[in-house]
Amino acid sequence: MRPILMTWFPTDRHGLIRRESTLRVGITDDTVAAAVDGGDLIRLAPGVYVEATPDTADPTAAHRLRSIAVATSARDRGTTTLSHDSAAAILGLELLHPDREAVHLTKKSNAGGFVRGHRHVHNGPLTSAEIKIVDGIEVTTLERTAVDVATNGDFAQALVAFDRALAMKADPSAMTAILDARSRRPGTRIARRALSFADSSSESVGESWSRAQMIAAGLPVPRLQHRFRTSQGEARADFDWDGRLVGEFDGLQKYGMRPGETPREALLREKRREDALRAMGIMVVRWTWAELERGELVGLLRPWLVKLGLAAA
Repeated sequence: MRPILMTWFPTDRHGLIRRESTLRVGITDDTVAAAVDGGDLIRLAPGVYVEATPDTADPTAAHRLRSIAVATSARDRGTTTLSHDSAAAILGLELLHPDREAVHLTKKSNAGGFVRGHRHVHNGPLTSAEIKIVDGIEVTTLERTAVDVATNGDFAQALVAFDRALAMKADPSAMTAILDARSRRPGTRIARRALSFADSSSESVGESWSRAQMIAAGLPVPRLQHRFRTSQGEARADFDWDGRLVGEFDGLQKYGMRPGETPREALLREKRREDALRAMGIMVVRWTWAELERGELVGLLRPWLVKLGLAAA
């Protein structure tokens, strides 16, 4: 039970407020509607609500709760399983530009899919081996989820999904087998290529998206997370080419502030680290998420790769 204004709303194990529970304790639909209009409750699905808090305002958290609400309330419950971007939200699989507009489910049988309201139901089938239970919710496995996302997106989205899945200990052979079973479906060729480049060493969506842009442009594939010994101690690089060029995606965010450290102190420490690499004759190129969004990464890297003899002009 959680207090909102003067009303206590009953919640289930997931923190969701359901119409049948509010009616059971004497809370009318008008009271619930007033709480929604007042911004105290958020309507997730017909008859399912959640308290409006800073946590539930987060887009990822909100989509996760909406997915649970739909999966446990849908009329076809038992015949579908949360999948694609919605299963990823439950599993904690980070994605590039995830779809949070619809809740994705997949039919267990060969029955066709459909889009209705906030539900996108994909055609099946699903095998029992491709389904797991997370906190009482039926979702596709990590491997099946990564493949579903990969085959429904572009190369960058596919590589991010596979990188993050491998970092979560997904079985690459299982993902290969799923792709083999759907060889004629759209998106499989792109997904196969992305899986061939996937690497569990990639530490973030941004790093994977960076690598996807490099690969798509035909740049040399970098080494990941190599450790250099410098005068300032050990320095781990997001990317490097032959120990001569280092690439850093949003480095300050990666290394963060140490306990008791101010932003300025963190910036100076990062600058000393970068200067130590340059003192070893290593060029350092840094970029941010905004530069990835604008497609500027290749233009930043190619001149240095060419200048250092690491790529053809």
